[in-house]
Parts: sequence; structure tokens; C-alpha cells
Amino acid sequence: MTEVKRVFVVDGQPFFPLGGQSCNSSGYNDKESATAFKVIKLLHGNTLEIPVYWDHVEPLEGTFDFTAVDELITTARRHGVKLILLWFATWKNGNMDYAPAWVKTDPQRFKRVISQTGSDIWNLSSHCKATLRADKKAFAALCKHLKDKDGTDRTVIAIQVQNEPGIIGSDRDYGPEAQAIYDAHAPAKLVTAMRKAGEGKIFDIWQKSGANNSGTWPELFGWEAGEILTAWSIACYIDDVAASGKAVYDVPMFINVWMMEQPWWPIPGESYPSGGAVSKVLDIYKWFTPHIDIIAPDNYADDVEGYKANSVAYSRADNPYFTPETAGDQNMFRGIADYNLIGNFFFGIEYIVTPDGAVRPEYQTLVDNFHCVSSAIPLLLKYQGTGKIHSVVQEYKLTTQRLDLDGYMGIVDFGEKTARWGGKDWRHNAGWMWNEQPSMNRGRGLVVQASKNEFYLVGVNYRLFLRRKPTLDKMGAPLLVSDWATKIFGYIVSVDEGHFDRKGEFIADRRRNGDEIFRRGLWVESDIGVLRVITCD
Repeated sequence: MTEVKRVFVVDGQPFFPLGGQSCNSSGYNDKESATAFKVIKLLHGNTLEIPVYWDHVEPLEGTFDFTAVDELITTARRHGVKLILLWFATWKNGNMDYAPAWVKTDPQRFKRVISQTGSDIWNLSSHCKATLRADKKAFAALCKHLKDKDGTDRTVIAIQVQNEPGIIGSDRDYGPEAQAIYDAHAPAKLVTAMRKAGEGKIFDIWQKSGANNSGTWPELFGWEAGEILTAWSIACYIDDVAASGKAVYDVPMFINVWMMEQPWWPIPGESYPSGGAVSKVLDIYKWFTPHIDIIAPDNYADDVEGYKANSVAYSRADNPYFTPETAGDQNMFRGIADYNLIGNFFFGIEYIVTPDGAVRPEYQTLVDNFHCVSSAIPLLLKYQGTGKIHSVVQEYKLTTQRLDLDGYMGIVDFGEKTARWGGKDWRHNAGWMWNEQPSMNRGRGLVVQASKNEFYLVGVNYRLFLRRKPTLDKMGAPLLVSDWATKIFGYIVSVDEGHFDRKGEFIADRRRNGDEIFRRGLWVESDIGVLRVITCD
């Protein structure tokens, strides 16, 4: 049993946010943002992530304009969708593109990062107090406006503070102020935190560098000191910004991460922003961001091992697993079942549809994935962390997957049709000819065992077969099932396609029986909703 911390709450109840993130410019453009809202509904999602830009809300220093924010909230309410706002301010993908012109054009006041060569970088220094004060002031003004505008309805359920922060172009700031900090003793609180942790990547780097009780950053962390100092500085900076907002409006806040775990040289400032909350420095962020609720990876890894490694790194007891940007592929089922993912978003949802609003063929599998997860949200909220949710994921050339269930063995058979079992029903088969399942439509989904004899299935292109586990006879020998049909299909009482109502109660829409079960297994597709299966001993 694992406790799942539900950071997102709507009307006092736990909430599983599911949807997409709009393209970066959609917050400026009413037509594009309208498209984003429509695609959220097409996905059966419930939440849209969309940017709010510092340069837009404070075009002149001290003059704020939240008209665009109000329009977003009004449109979200009209569509019945929640919002997560993304604060694009000091950092957006390792640079300062969304800072106001009055910040960009005054480098004497708003210091830029200086590279090792002595040239400045298009990045605001986290060591500059003037920039921090300005960002805090703007963010606090945004939060106050949200409280006044939305404090009752709570359309906005969370705020991302900055976007993929860090430095592209250098491992750290080599300017005079930053260099003085680098050459001074690192904070005693950091050494205390490492000693208390006794493990972790930062602890290991410190140990390899001599485990000094005090010292400058390079004395404590060797050649990796630049990135670690930058992570500490940016973490403290962002937490200060978040604290200014939470002081006026207490709403969940998180930081997203441009990952270092990608197929290229893992060089900070080159292949990923130095100082971002990558797994190497994640402990720094957890120790120095008490006003941040989640450190959230943008987990685009499409290989199994890469996705698992990223998920393990960020699904910690002190950090609920949330992915604000993903590819929306079959890994989302693995994240939900195996790592207690509490929310998932696909980046760039406008790409999913054609100008006339139809789903582009290359995105149909993604849309199906989101339909399946949306149908199962009441089950996720109830059973995540209990071990009752099992991921079904067909890897390359995998034909079957075994599940170890309470009282049952499960075999998942993949494919549209197989020579063993035949088709599904008249809605999902053009005929009885055997065919191989398309490589781009691999089986995936979730199996939830609510109790020994109650199962719920969602997904695409797989079928489940259940067999009771052998029991012992009076002599202690395995008691096997003699009936052939029971060996293959188990004792099935009922199979219903259905959905969950607003109270989380299952509503049966269509009963399956006879040929739709016998020799065909418990099959699912995205358009059937949730399949409930009741068995008996």
C-alpha cells in the first residue's frame, strides 16, 4: 500500500487532471486558445495547461493588464474545463524570451548570465535581486487577481512557476556577483541537508569530493559545482517567487523540468538547461523549495527503460508523480499503474486536429489513449497505491502479457484478431478473416481488480483471459480445474460495457454474453468505455 498525495483538488474532492498543453502562442490568440479548449473536450480531458506571459501582463513596469487571463477563465468555464496556468517569466526553456521589454533592454539593472568567455547570454541571472523583486511583484499581482476573479469558482487549479528553468549556454553565471558566491562557503543548510539524507545523487557527489563539513562550492562538489550552485540558486529564486504568490492566494504550484535523460551528451548548459531540476540535483530542489508542491518532469521518453528511469526518479515519497508534458503514448498507462501518476498532459494539442476540427490520423492512437484514461478516472482516484491497478502495454513483438491477480492468473492476448480466439463483435470486426494487428496500434490499457471477483478494464486492442489459481486438496496437492472452458475463461457471471457517473458509480450501458465472451475473451476498445467483469468461485 502506497499513499498517493492528491495535490489537485476540485470542489473539495481529489481530482485527476488530464488533458493537454496549448502551444506557446495560444494564450495571446483567442482563436487558437478556442481551438485548444475544443481539443480538450475531444480528448475527453478535463484540464487545459496554457501560458500566462510576464511581458503580456506587465508591458510597462508597474502597469498590469489581466484581460487575457480573464478571457481564458471565462472560456474555460464555458467549456466546463479547468485551467493550469504556466507562468512564463524569468525562465522559459533556458532563456528569457517572455520577460518584458523593459527588463530585456536594461541589462545594467536586470543582470544577464555571463558565460565563461565573458560574454552575456540571453538568460537572466538568478543572482540578480532586482530581477527577483520584479518577478515576485508581477507573480503576486497575478495571484491576487486570480483570487479576486476566481477565488470562489476555482477554475484555475494550479500554477506552474516558470518553464523549464535553467541556463542554456553555460554551466553557471560567471559574472562578478555570481563568482563571489561560487568562491564563498556554500550554505551550512546544504551540508546539514546532505548529512540528514545520507543518500542520493547530491550526497554521492559530495562524498566523492571529500565530504567536507564546509567549504566553497568546488571544495564540496568538485567539477560539478557549477551546475549544483546554479540549481541551488534557481531553486531558491523560484521558491521566493512562489512564496510571494501563495502569500496572497494558496493554490498548488509546481516546477517543470527539461530532462537531462535524453539520447545525447549529458552536459549541463549544452544538452539541457544547467540548474534545472534534473534527477542529479532533484534533492537540492526538494530541500530548498518548501512553497512548491511538485517537481514535475517533462517525460517524453518513448523507450521503456528511459520512461521507467524518469518515473522512478520523480515518483518519490516527498514528490508526487505528475507529468505536465508528455508524448501521450502507451507509457501513460505504465505511469498510472506502476508509478501512481496523478495527472498527465500532452504538449501541443492544437496539432491533433485539422483546420476543420477532425482528428489527424497520426494522432488517433493518442486520442484513444486519453479516452481510455478519462473513462477510468474514478478507478484511479480510488485504487492508485493499492496494487490493484495493472498496466497492459504491448512492447515490440510482444504477443502476450501475464498478470498476477488476487486468486486469478491473467493472460493478456494482443492483436485485433488471432487464430486462437477469433473476433470481437459486429461493431469492431469487418469479417472473420484473420489479420495481424497494425504495428502502430499496439495493445495498451489498464486492468483494475477492485475485489477478488470484480474487474474493470479499459484500453485498446487487447483481450484478457482469467483462470483461477490452483488450490490445495486435503492431501496438500494442487487441485487443478478439469473443465476446459473454465481453464481458459474462468467462471464469468457478467460482462458489462459502461461508464461512471458523477458520483463515481458504475452505470452499465450494454451487456455482453454468449459468443461475445466465449472464445473471444474480455476484449476492450476505446469506444466501449469501461468493461466491468464479475466472476464467481
